[in-house]
Amino acid sequence: MVQSGILFIVSAPSGAGKTTLCRKAVEYFHDLRHSISYTTRLPRNGETDGVDYHFISKATFQQMIERGKFLEWAEVHGNRYGTSYEDIQSLLANGLDIILDIDVQGARQVKKQLSVNSEQSAVFIFILPPSLEACEERIRNRGKDSYETIVSRLENARNEIKELVWYEYVIINDKLENAFERLKSIIVAERNKRARMMGEVKRIYSEV
Repeated sequence: MVQSGILFIVSAPSGAGKTTLCRKAVEYFHDLRHSISYTTRLPRNGETDGVDYHFISKATFQQMIERGKFLEWAEVHGNRYGTSYEDIQSLLANGLDIILDIDVQGARQVKKQLSVNSEQSAVFIFILPPSLEACEERIRNRGKDSYETIVSRLENARNEIKELVWYEYVIINDKLENAFERLKSIIVAERNKRARMMGEVKRIYSEV
């Protein structure tokens, strides 16, 4: 019997570098998958449908909500983002671990859903920028957002940081490589917890 994979939930305010960290983790761990979210926003330069996001219309997104297709969904900065329940379940059932980068709204929904499902749990990780000033600088350096959007993202960042109290792990992304080493350590530690290793232990030491 294949042991169910681990669901890693990663949240962060804009400019904290969570997407970069998640991509590096997927490149490093061969059996870790990055969940591709669905969104109603338009693709940015360099983004590919089915790779960065599944870009869909507002009408299609609404239909998916009504059919209960999302594990979680949220509206962020005027656009909707959602995670397919079927996509997640398929990967986990095949023993693959998943890293899911979503905002705190979505993470809260996942935590609530899993609280009534004893068969699956998740590991919640929050990424922090070294300071709000650094967060603002990173957002401005993107050169993609209007002044109003930047102000909105910074206000949201302050509110999101208050939510980290219920996350299990916190990583301060002062330097990318240091933050990545911490993320790797969390993933390895979670994979080696006794409860998750017992299937392998019993297989090897069945005669004990």
